[in-house]
Amino acid sequence: MSKAQRAEVDAMLRRPQPEGPRSVEELRAGFRALMARMAVPDTIRTGWTTLGDRPALRVEPDGGSRAGTILYFHGGGFVFGSPETALSLTGNLVARTGFGALSVDYRLAPEHPFPAAIDDTLAAYRALLDGGEDPSTIVFAGDSAGGGLTVTTCLAARDAGLPLPAAVLAFSPGLDATRTGESMATKEGVDPIFTRAALEHTGGMYLAGADPHQPLLSPAVLADLTGFPPMLIQVGANELLLDDSTRLAVRARSAGVDVTLDVTAHVPHVFQAFAGVLDEADEALDRAALFLAQRVRAARPAHPPAR
Repeated sequence: MSKAQRAEVDAMLRRPQPEGPRSVEELRAGFRALMARMAVPDTIRTGWTTLGDRPALRVEPDGGSRAGTILYFHGGGFVFGSPETALSLTGNLVARTGFGALSVDYRLAPEHPFPAAIDDTLAAYRALLDGGEDPSTIVFAGDSAGGGLTVTTCLAARDAGLPLPAAVLAFSPGLDATRTGESMATKEGVDPIFTRAALEHTGGMYLAGADPHQPLLSPAVLADLTGFPPMLIQVGANELLLDDSTRLAVRARSAGVDVTLDVTAHVPHVFQAFAGVLDEADEALDRAALFLAQRVRAARPAHPPAR
């Protein structure tokens, strides 16, 4: 682990920003510029398709995909971000697993507040099932707000009577719109990306007056996770959102879910995006890829069905 690498990433993320709340346009442009700096593997190919009436970016290994689909939900506080800004993450998962990925371009707030994003990700999953894909070969993955969507989309799918995917992978997920985790205070200033005020600014756009005290907005404190597939939650110890992950893991374990909480010290929110720059990012992505490969393989039948 390189202290110098961590310091370089921290300094980059702490570069001065304009004071006061930024407009939606400024938030979106700034996030695009930041994520454009992240390395994307050169062993993948991409192309656009449609999934559940929303655009989706298809990401595949150059040499062809093995059986398995990563349904990916990008981050951005439900206000900014896109499949393109998450390409360093989807690309690295695809390169490491050999699975193809579909990254959903779900609708964003404030134009489309809660529950538009969940409606779109659920529709994308339903479209895969309706197209004949076996849920045992589908995994949900996402970062930040999209990490939260991996959980809330599972909740929505279960409530709709749909079979659940083989696994859930969440990078630094946002899981508590009530903002009641202790890390919201203890990591203020330690987190180089977020402040409580910034999270409440974008969170308010997504909520649009909705009560945050409901499972689809605060699953870390309110959701019943009974019946969920195996979960891997990766989070950095320097995050304001750290307790979103730790409390969800406790709820999952209490519900009998196979859950792994993977906390990496001294790293920021969605540190996996710094693959190729930060050793911890590459190592975490390797662990994530192994988890996904094991779960899809384990979900396949041991013998082909009788004819």
